[in-house]
Amino acid sequence: MIKTSALRQLSFLLLAGIMLSGCQSTYYKAMEQVGFHKRDIMVDRIEDTQKSQQEAQEQFQSALDQFRSVVAFDGGDLESVYNRLNDEYESSYSAAEKVRERINSVRDVSDALFDEWEDELSLYSSASLRAESSRKLKDTRRRYDQMMASMVKAEKRMQPVLDALHDQVLYLKHNLNARAIAALKGEFSSIKSDIDKLLQEMQTSIRESQAFINTLKKQ
Repeated sequence: MIKTSALRQLSFLLLAGIMLSGCQSTYYKAMEQVGFHKRDIMVDRIEDTQKSQQEAQEQFQSALDQFRSVVAFDGGDLESVYNRLNDEYESSYSAAEKVRERINSVRDVSDALFDEWEDELSLYSSASLRAESSRKLKDTRRRYDQMMASMVKAEKRMQPVLDALHDQVLYLKHNLNARAIAALKGEFSSIKSDIDKLLQEMQTSIRESQAFINTLKKQ
């Protein structure tokens, strides 16, 4: 397996060189010419997704902690409280977008890999090798689908949390008073429950993706 750091550095340089073409297939061909294949790129992108999920976990936990401090507000500058909560929402939104982008990048290279694998089955002259490769393709795709379903399930839990946080931020923005804080207290338990479930789903997704990577490395 190619070292991840080297793959990422070369990947960045080659991608920067062909960005104007807007063609992923050109990028994959360029990478293969220097020894980096779709399987290596897929593993690298899955690891990037794991990292973005871990960062999102930390960010949503930070947003929850800030929201907890808001509902525990007992005097002071309400505008500063609003600004901090808004900053947490904005950071959470950015973290969620990064996760979505990473998942899409995994899906893109995986589709290209599986299409290529399927097409190349017809190139075997040995029936036994073709059958074995076909079996591995089906097994790998099944495990990939399982991993992707977990990623998407966790990703879909982010938007309801973001919507709820945005509502709280928007409400506080136009109601900088103690009554507004009291109103937000009633929403805290629901948001906490949603964020707790999100963090659990993300952790499950990270475990699923690591299991998939381990399977690839054994092949």
